Amino acid sequence: MAKAAQQESREFDFTAQDFARVRKLIYQHAGISLSEAKTDMVYSRVGRRLRVLGLATFKEYLDHLENEDSAEEWQAFTNALTTNLTSFFREEHHFPILAEHLQALKTPIRIWCSAASTGEEPYTIAMTACEAFGTMRPPVEIIATDIDTNVLATAARGVYADDRVSKLSEVRCKKFFQRGTGANAGSVRVRNELKSLITFHQLNLLDDQWPLKEPFDVIFCRNVMIYFDKPTQSKIISRFLPLMKPHALLFAGHSENFLYISDALHLRGKTVYDLKASAGKSALGRLAEVA
Repeated sequence: MAKAAQQESREFDFTAQDFARVRKLIYQHAGISLSEAKTDMVYSRVGRRLRVLGLATFKEYLDHLENEDSAEEWQAFTNALTTNLTSFFREEHHFPILAEHLQALKTPIRIWCSAASTGEEPYTIAMTACEAFGTMRPPVEIIATDIDTNVLATAARGVYADDRVSKLSEVRCKKFFQRGTGANAGSVRVRNELKSLITFHQLNLLDDQWPLKEPFDVIFCRNVMIYFDKPTQSKIISRFLPLMKPHALLFAGHSENFLYISDALHLRGKTVYDLKASAGKSALGRLAEVA
């Protein structure tokens, strides 16, 4: 009775079959495993696309999605179901480790942030690099990617509400941000020197090919794997390995454990991994073959 009443009160027709179909499509397209408890979230987020397109049922929308095969609508569908929870210096214990690692490396240094979201993580990486080298022009190149084009647009703008930087020290705020005035009061903008260290690109980790050729000294893949099932996690980690230099570090999220996914990784610190010696030699061999 409760489900029937809920269905009657909903703006759009949304059946159990529709929900199962959404779960299947987002898994196939983006590798995201939606739990059965996400029914209301799916209805709310995908329902916005029905309003935009003037459709009355989820079946109509899903038929449209598959039959039209529109790259734009697939992107909108994916954006709708992508969760973006981030903040500056989130999981702060990682950044002293990153700073020490950067100082020990030969330059130039390449870093990949594989889930950039709205930009707080790659900008935090850039701030850490500036502080590690004592300059706003450290010898680092940061590639920041995400599947969601909407959040990437926000990241590239680098404009945030004041409360997003409220937990940063006043020193960091003055050094890395400009406070808005007049019509822009209540917001901050990332300084251009920091922006210049980062290149933003759309990338689906499930794509058959990644537009990444050169290996990295650091890869951030934090709080991403929790949305994938074990086979998908294994596939992605196996593709990270050849992109890691023998000394590279791989940063994971606080609830993620990559040791259960790959035996080529060694736990160096709290959710920080490097390659085992044998894996590092294999990486060198792969790089030599490419060269």
